[in-house]
Amino acid sequence: MRIDKYLKVTRIIKRRTIANEACDASHVNVNQKPVKASYDVKIGDVIEITFGEKKLKIKVTDVKDVIRKDDASSLYEVLPE
Repeated sequence: MRIDKYLKVTRIIKRRTIANEACDASHVNVNQKPVKASYDVKIGDVIEITFGEKKLKIKVTDVKDVIRKDDASSLYEVLPE
């Protein structure tokens, strides 16, 4: 699954277009490398997202195309900075 879609499905970023723009602006890194929106997310990837001064670091635990809002957080685990 593309990383922009993954960020939307997990509800880390609300809209796919915003996720796409974040990737284009180099605010999203996977395994410490900047990625484009078309990057294919795999289980075990470590994603770092920069929201202004705030950084979020997560590890991908599962990849699903469709998931309920309540279960979206089960697709990743938040890692300490």
